[in-house]
Amino acid sequence: MSQSTPAAAVTHRLVSSSAGRIHLVEQGSGPLVLLVHGFPESWYSWRHQLPVLAAAGYRAVAVDVRGYGRSSKPEDVAAYRMLELVEDNVAVVHALGEETAVIVGHDWGAPIAANSALVRPEVFRAVGLLSVPYAPRGGPRPSEIFARMGGDEEFYVSYFQAPGRAEAEIEPDVRGWLAGIYAALSADTMPSADAPDPHFVSKGGTMRDRFPADRLPAWLSEDALDVYAGEFERTGMSGALNRYRNMDRDWEDLADFEGAPITQPSLFIGGALDASTTWMADAIKAYPTTMPGLIASHLLDDCGHWIQQERRKEVNEILTGWLASLPA
Repeated sequence: MSQSTPAAAVTHRLVSSSAGRIHLVEQGSGPLVLLVHGFPESWYSWRHQLPVLAAAGYRAVAVDVRGYGRSSKPEDVAAYRMLELVEDNVAVVHALGEETAVIVGHDWGAPIAANSALVRPEVFRAVGLLSVPYAPRGGPRPSEIFARMGGDEEFYVSYFQAPGRAEAEIEPDVRGWLAGIYAALSADTMPSADAPDPHFVSKGGTMRDRFPADRLPAWLSEDALDVYAGEFERTGMSGALNRYRNMDRDWEDLADFEGAPITQPSLFIGGALDASTTWMADAIKAYPTTMPGLIASHLLDDCGHWIQQERRKEVNEILTGWLASLPA
């Protein structure tokens, strides 16, 4: 964008969905690119992508997933099952007057994007996944897998699945807890390889026991942390955590998609130091079978989990290059 070209305006709006409402932030015009965040984030995690995609000729839209920010927060835990989130994304596309979109997700947003493409291929013509690889539905019930992972300790997903438990840890000091998890999973502040793994909880302990203290990753300013903390201080954590409490429901709901590939044009970007990419290395190796439409797969060296914020320039270059390669 030249200096003489004014930046496209950023628009906040609320649109209807089965949740009640979805809050979104929109910038630019052109083909629709829907951006879906993960945990514990919000639309704001895409703040570095919105203006770049707008400048490249796209209508970039970042949502607050149901349970987050200004989107509705249903009381029923089952309202946060994957199929409901897929339909929220479809509702956003249609509310914006579009028939199709490219969908891009990070962290939990990646499986939400993947399943949106899988379940509603007529709406989502291409899919980009950040940090969490695609792995088709299959295997044992997820809660059984997670229960076996920790040994004498407890895997964080199991810890999150009991309603109220993680809330009791996080909500008395939301800002401090967020600072800790962001630091724990960022390349420049994560614990050393020989330190206790922050993805596991010791008996009688909390996740925060293993988070780095008193340091923020380079990508996270005090002001940005204030934005994230302010949202969760206002909404509480249950809406966000309810995503973890539906994994067995998702496994049941998606039984018809056992082993199903994503055939649309696709993209993967991961951080080489992110547990999501090391634990799921076999899923990445399986992409020729599970994502036969894959155009490009990137692992960024010295990068952790918060990839579009940690390495915004590289991610923006990869995203815009991939989008430009898609069929019109």
